[in-house]
Amino acid sequence: MSKNFSALNMAVQQVAELDAQLLRRKLRITESPCDTKASVGQRELKAFCSNDYLGLANHPKLIAEIAKGAKLYGVGSGASHLISGHSIAHDFLEKKLASFEGKHIPNARALFFSTGYLANMSAITGLVRLAEQGEASIYSAKLNHASLIDGVRLASAQTKAKVSLFDHHDLISLENKLQQDTHPLKLIVIDGVFSMDGDIAPVEKLLHIAEHYDALLMVDDAHGFGVLGEHGHGILEQASVHSERIIYIGTLGKAAGVSGAFICAEAHFIEWLIQKGRPYIYSTATPPAIAHTLLTSLELIEGDEGVARRKQLHQLIQIWRDEMTFSSWEKTPSSTPIQPVIMGSNADALAAAKLLDEAGYWIPAIRPPTVPVGSARLRITFSANHSVDDLRELIQTLKMIEQTIQGAS
Repeated sequence: MSKNFSALNMAVQQVAELDAQLLRRKLRITESPCDTKASVGQRELKAFCSNDYLGLANHPKLIAEIAKGAKLYGVGSGASHLISGHSIAHDFLEKKLASFEGKHIPNARALFFSTGYLANMSAITGLVRLAEQGEASIYSAKLNHASLIDGVRLASAQTKAKVSLFDHHDLISLENKLQQDTHPLKLIVIDGVFSMDGDIAPVEKLLHIAEHYDALLMVDDAHGFGVLGEHGHGILEQASVHSERIIYIGTLGKAAGVSGAFICAEAHFIEWLIQKGRPYIYSTATPPAIAHTLLTSLELIEGDEGVARRKQLHQLIQIWRDEMTFSSWEKTPSSTPIQPVIMGSNADALAAAKLLDEAGYWIPAIRPPTVPVGSARLRITFSANHSVDDLRELIQTLKMIEQTIQGAS
């Protein structure tokens, strides 16, 4: 290595510092489809770490549909949506997604994206541009996902929008800030289900606040779509809310089992985002075969199979809440498939993940900056494809691992 290559020297030093702090992340290569059992390094591991909550990622109907979609539309879109990449498959999907959320958003229209990250970036930066420079305010929950945080930062840099953070457990502070706000555009941004804690945002209360202070409410329901609500329509269905102020983001690569995301909002907002949402305008459209496959995924989510899969999830969640106890680790009271076990130190979280791996489980340690300093954890997630026996075996394994780590400390 050249001593005069400053950038490379900095990279080497910074990676070494991450190692010293036990914060370096590492890739693991899977050799099998996404499911409750994963082949990793020629070993079979019981996976309790994916976001495939309904167990649809390897569903035979979706496998058949993606092959059918490729035969109908090929394997690529060839251009951005506004050039020539917007297929009839995309159009069908967007209309179906709008009907999914139409009971909760008047005059609903949907816009399909290749990722939830792009959807969030496009929604936040695009909506804030409705106002004149510096005439917008963004209120972002402190524990929001990185894609929301980055969208807020970019929107603020582009438009000089004022940014305020709030604790979603303390909405009085949010109201106090809104009372003083005279900006014509106010945007409240929040996760529907917080991805690292599994708790659900108080959407009904937030909508009441948005209506009282003339604000928009943007909800990123990445971990609620497909899981929450009687028909799997997500947090808006579960909360029984209805408003043209809602900007709804749903992810299609988690419970829906495929790939992509969407924004659903009142049609005029969507039309504005088509004109001003730079991530949408300048991204190559997702392959139409993916959109075609998602139509079948939505049918599964809404239908009897989706109902049965959500029932299985709820059973697993209840067993975990009833039977998993720790003496020193903290278990949060989540009613979703996300069940974190908080250990605090990076070393303990890494030790637990290593012992789980040795026992045949794949549950990575989650450390800062993904979670706050001092709250390193295991992020355990359930799939409808997990059995009750699978879960009870995990519970017994975790109890033994906690004792092992306690004994070594």
